[in-house]
Amino acid sequence: MSTGDDGSPIQLLSPHGERRPHERYDSLVADLGPVTLASLYEDMVVARRIDAEGTALQRQGQLGLWPPFLGQEAAQIGSAHAIAPDDFIFASYREIAVAYARGVPLPDLMRQWRGAANAGWDPFRHNMAPTQVVIGAQSLHAVGYAMGVQFDGAETAVITYFGDGATSQGDVNESMVFAASFQAPVVFFCQNNHWAISEPVGVQAHVPIGLRAPGFGIPSARIDGNDVLACLAATREALGRARSGNGPSYIEAVTYRMGAHTTADDPTRYRDANELEDWRGRDPIARLEAYLRAEGVLDDALRARVAEKADDVAATLREATIHMPDPAPAELFEHVYAGPHSALDRQREHFERFHAGFDDHAAHTAGAHTEGAR
Repeated sequence: MSTGDDGSPIQLLSPHGERRPHERYDSLVADLGPVTLASLYEDMVVARRIDAEGTALQRQGQLGLWPPFLGQEAAQIGSAHAIAPDDFIFASYREIAVAYARGVPLPDLMRQWRGAANAGWDPFRHNMAPTQVVIGAQSLHAVGYAMGVQFDGAETAVITYFGDGATSQGDVNESMVFAASFQAPVVFFCQNNHWAISEPVGVQAHVPIGLRAPGFGIPSARIDGNDVLACLAATREALGRARSGNGPSYIEAVTYRMGAHTTADDPTRYRDANELEDWRGRDPIARLEAYLRAEGVLDDALRARVAEKADDVAATLREATIHMPDPAPAELFEHVYAGPHSALDRQREHFERFHAGFDDHAAHTAGAHTEGAR
């Protein structure tokens, strides 16, 4: 497993935004000029604003649920910027910043959380699978897709995201068995945010999670997940290995969930406030801001432009969510199977008759009231 010299997560930016040289990763970010660095910063700031807006919308009854990713912007945006357009993404429910960076339209980020769709976006338009709520199941889908890519002979890589809690699931471990056995072009990206709902990572992982992958024959790296440059570099390296036919890789991005597991959760019941305050000092956006100021990239003009973009995105997101039309009831049966299915057709027919009964009853009631009025 690749780590820092002292076994700590690999850093290219210190918590204070100081650039740290790294023999292996420096070349992977050598092309980052002021425009790209500003783009990383903008996406992280906008992503944080999306998260804040999602939480507010849920609290106001506009969304059924929201999974905050506050504090994980570097892991998601840094890795997302490394993914090529032809690569395919299989994410969990928390990778909303990845979807934003992938170009998923703002309303589509909210559809599933509002209950207006079974899936928010067309996966083949964005090369990103729909949101996966079943813990770890997306790793199986990713490896299966990667094996298909391999059989097709395409130079495409696949990446799957999951949290530290998912590493205890059989699906993730079985996925690594298949990925290693078939040398599938897939990258396992674990966002170790220290909490699997109310369970601290130390309960289920007594050694760094990144150490598990080499036991399957998969090379791994343990990086600082609050360092956007390290996340970008490690993901570029792993995806490059996959595209070149050198098999799977595993990345453990050590970060922290500063918010709740979801808006149905109260982290104050199980988490020490001092721990949260300690991680606030490692804030990924503040770290990048310090580096960009030192490099002369971040000035008042850029800060103002990014703040305006974040405001515009938040306003668009709110407007789209509040005025999102309800789906037609029969849409429940769409996209369940790839093709016609007789059992589903029978269920749809039964549902439509049942639903039409309410219309008949309403019409009959209205007619009775009319006759009575005469």
